[in-house]
Amino acid sequence: MEFGNLILKMTQSIVQKDGAGASECFAKDGVYHDVFYGSFSKPNIPKMVEDYFHRDASDFIWDIFDPISTGNIGYARYVFSYDSKLSDCEGKRAVFEGIARCELRDGLLLSYHEVADAFTGLSQLGFSGARLKKIAEKQSSSLLARDESLKHLKGT
Repeated sequence: MEFGNLILKMTQSIVQKDGAGASECFAKDGVYHDVFYGSFSKPNIPKMVEDYFHRDASDFIWDIFDPISTGNIGYARYVFSYDSKLSDCEGKRAVFEGIARCELRDGLLLSYHEVADAFTGLSQLGFSGARLKKIAEKQSSSLLARDESLKHLKGT
């Protein structure tokens, strides 16, 4: 499947609480790496959609812009929003923007990674500074643990 159509099918399946439809967009050994919930292999993507996304939020909108692919790698810009179901911010709307970075194989997603500006949306929900700091520290640890960050840590 062409990348633009593939990522649109995946995102709209998630919006519509169709975890099986989202999972169909992934290769057998594909993985969805979510900025908040972590990584989910293809068999666990329906659980991610139904037990996490739709447990914690409703009224999703996920717009994809400028999808582009080399055949093995795909990128797309997105704007994503929802109404929170979390007890301390229930009913508040959050809007996020980000970039999806995808590895592709045989017309399917081998991996889906997000680089998102999570803090704009979380501040709209009223997350405390301490809660935002905890999320920032988790994202920082994840970045610094990657091989491509090693030379940056050394400064050479």
